[in-house]
Amino acid sequence: MDSNIKKWTAEFLGTFWLTFGGCGSAVLAAAFPGVGIGLLGVSLAFGLTVLTGAYAFGPISGGHFNPAVSVGLAVGGRFRWAELPGYVIAQVLGAVAAGGVLYLIATGKPGFEVGGFASNGFGELSPGKYSMTAVLIAEVVLTAVFLLVILGSTAKRAQGGFAGLAIGMCLTLIHLVSIPVSNTSVNPARSTGVALFASTGATGQLWLFWVAPIVGAVLGALIYQAVLSDE
Repeated sequence: MDSNIKKWTAEFLGTFWLTFGGCGSAVLAAAFPGVGIGLLGVSLAFGLTVLTGAYAFGPISGGHFNPAVSVGLAVGGRFRWAELPGYVIAQVLGAVAAGGVLYLIATGKPGFEVGGFASNGFGELSPGKYSMTAVLIAEVVLTAVFLLVILGSTAKRAQGGFAGLAIGMCLTLIHLVSIPVSNTSVNPARSTGVALFASTGATGQLWLFWVAPIVGAVLGALIYQAVLSDE
């Protein structure tokens, strides 16, 4: 099989798993009566999807599963710009497929109301009613930190074999901080995949969850290159 097709397939599957596992935990399990997993459980679910996906698909594609990460890695010199369009398309398609499968499962429960469907938002669509400015700052800063962790943990000088663990735990921490603020994106594909099925008008705010993570990823990569990189 063509190497590009293998990479795109790995990115599709990895992003599918991230979106389905993370958003699925929020939609199906977070508030289940009596035994719901809550915000801590959702945060762990997102971290675990990246952790498991990184080891399963990372050897094939690098395990980006996130357009912002792909852009940041390209800025940081770890990824070829020519490969970026194929990765982003595969990631978005994987997230949308996951959103569709999750929708089919969730609506199989009598009386289920779609609502926000784990989508991201600001103002009235923010879980804590945070302003657009607050959400923008949070998404930029947290995505920048995410890129710093990714670049640092995958550097040649880093301890081999532990990058997936560091990245997964970082994403868990990011969700612990920002679920109340924006429902946590730091990933335009994940945001798109569920916004298309939400009944709250989340698509109208989707632009912010493309712009802010990409800006944050670029900032994180530039900071790493300027201050922390040995290359």
